[in-house]
Amino acid sequence: MLGACPGKIGIFAFDMDYIIRKAGPGDLGAVNDLLQQVLAVHHEGRPDLFNATGKKYTDSELLGIFADPLTPVFVYEKEGAVIGYAFCAIQENGSGSLRPHRTLYIDDICVDREARGRHVGSALFGHVKAFARGQGCHNITLHVWACNPGARAFYEALGLVPQYTSMEMLCE
Repeated sequence: MLGACPGKIGIFAFDMDYIIRKAGPGDLGAVNDLLQQVLAVHHEGRPDLFNATGKKYTDSELLGIFADPLTPVFVYEKEGAVIGYAFCAIQENGSGSLRPHRTLYIDDICVDREARGRHVGSALFGHVKAFARGQGCHNITLHVWACNPGARAFYEALGLVPQYTSMEMLCE
């Protein structure tokens, strides 16, 4: 069931008084607050790339993302408060030498700094994984910044493995 996902995922036990659901217009404020937390982490790790302030999406863009079935955003709500989200995108891949396949790309997972360590991210990922399977996806992909080792450890603990490595050299 995609509306509510209480219970257990893997070896983690979760509170029974939460819901994971698709984001809607009433979630704009909470999602914007969480997006600011992500920006702060990225700015701290890569101030050469990320501004200290700003918005990744306008409210209008967020509403469009929320409404698009190919870009579902799931929110974790506990006691009426949104304390986490997962931005997703369903992608159709394949051309030339790449076999056709459907991928669920996780653009962003964020858990409010006050709720970290309570398995909110694991619950969100479990929900996304079930959703991806239900959509006939072959795999789930995401990008993680090298300046965020905590995120990388979190994803590895969930069973994700590197698919490829993106490398850079600064041209100073």
